[in-house]
Amino acid sequence: MSHTALARKYRPKNFADVAAQEHVSETLRKSVATDRVGHAYLFCGPRGVGKTTLARVLAMALNCPRRSPEGEPCGECESCARIWSGNTSLDVVEIDAASNRGVDDARSLRERAMYAPSEDGRFKVYIVDEAHMLTREAWNALLKILEEPPPRVIFVFATTEPQKIQQSAAPILSRCQRFDLRRVGAGEIERRLEMVLEREHASATPEALHAVARKADGGMRDALSLLDQVLALAGDAVDLDAVRRVLGLVEEERYLELFDVLAERRHGDVFRLIEELVDEGYDLVEFYHGLMDTLRLLLRAALDPEAPDASLPEHLRDAFRTAAARFATGDLVRMLALAADLETSGNLRRSPNPRVLIEMLLLRFSYLDRTLQIEELLSGAGGGPSGGSAVGQGARAPAGGGSGSPDGRVARDPKPAAAATRHATRATPPTPTAATVTAAAGSVGEAWARLVESGSGVPPGLGPFLRTATIDESDGAARLHMPPGPGLERLQDPRVRAALEESLARHLGRPLGLRVESQSKAAETPERVTQETVRKTRMDELLAREPRLKAAVEGLDLELME
Repeated sequence: MSHTALARKYRPKNFADVAAQEHVSETLRKSVATDRVGHAYLFCGPRGVGKTTLARVLAMALNCPRRSPEGEPCGECESCARIWSGNTSLDVVEIDAASNRGVDDARSLRERAMYAPSEDGRFKVYIVDEAHMLTREAWNALLKILEEPPPRVIFVFATTEPQKIQQSAAPILSRCQRFDLRRVGAGEIERRLEMVLEREHASATPEALHAVARKADGGMRDALSLLDQVLALAGDAVDLDAVRRVLGLVEEERYLELFDVLAERRHGDVFRLIEELVDEGYDLVEFYHGLMDTLRLLLRAALDPEAPDASLPEHLRDAFRTAAARFATGDLVRMLALAADLETSGNLRRSPNPRVLIEMLLLRFSYLDRTLQIEELLSGAGGGPSGGSAVGQGARAPAGGGSGSPDGRVARDPKPAAAATRHATRATPPTPTAATVTAAAGSVGEAWARLVESGSGVPPGLGPFLRTATIDESDGAARLHMPPGPGLERLQDPRVRAALEESLARHLGRPLGLRVESQSKAAETPERVTQETVRKTRMDELLAREPRLKAAVEGLDLELME
């Protein structure tokens, strides 16, 4: 006997059975019941959420001789059976735009649409799947008939990428009623799977159903296909172990073991753990996706320990809370950002050897203990309210839990902390002297930064030009270096210069003469952009925002890393 796939066998036959798309199914049902059906529809959404199914149900409802007053098709008559199964029907035609995408195919469709339905009271429905594959010329050939279609002719376009239609044939969108179908929630998928198992005289544990629902990622068709695979292995009793074996899922306990390795800074064990996964036949890309989910769960447990995540088995929730407590929240955020960068950059998909990429990612995780906050470094350098050693106060391991924001941290090792937003590497760390710190605290540069940032006392319209200037102190006066242009010309006015000098003295706490000089031609000539120039520019911007950091940079010989 031939087996019918569950995804086909349990495809909905009426609007009420289409899961999680009530905003679309109810609108279409009422349109049929009140005879207010549009002439063209565009169904958008991820794969497996019901786009083609809804198009077929709409065609069934329009042509069903036993349609209910509420607009539901009977699903049993010959017309409904033909349309539902996708078999040949005179009045309902399904077209795959991936293989019929040219202008000649569109012209043929346009000519066929001019013929009347086979019987009075019926509708001709053209369902075009993967509509984003149609060429611009094909869309142009359909524009006129979509705007003024023949009587009782309806077009339904289904696509997973509506933005491509927007780019290639924007006028189409105004000629169609657009419906965006949403992903199906895990709870809804689990309820549908339970119903299918009951009809198939099979059973499954809640953990197994939950694993299948999460793997389906919002697609009901994918969930039914995965359940079909698992039933082929496990028979009538499905458990979590069978789901993991079929789908190649990595157990949560493996991820907990990994984070034990990271928390205890056992860097070499990263290679051993990945080698064990490879030897046991796990797909490392699947392991990576599970790692992303685990990081999200740990971050949620760290931020809100009292709100358990429903996607976690109950017996593992305490273990996840314990693991999350071993890491600083900022470190978990940076881990998640590093992991996300690996996928968004496309390196994981393009690499023929993902093992090396994943091992390097985990090693970077394990070296996050080499980071400390800029505020702590400033405090240790004498620029903050409390003194002491920056290393002694700031160097906290993830197990110590002393991190704040993932931005604005300083790393002492350039390699493992290469992905931090703003940080510096530590070279030979001489202790900054008190004279250096005192000079920095009352320097002209710091007063100038406060003046420009606050804008108080700055002559109107001069602020943007002052941000490009540099200032230093020599011979008992402040020398302001301005690039040539309108800003420099305005500062030649003695009244403008006097007002700026008065504002600088107020921020500096002492009077100081102001000399305005033009920057040299060499400074005006743009230099070639290199990695070093970009790094220097970013360091200058960081020092301009936080002048107290200058003492630490000079005293500890720090440099900016990316």
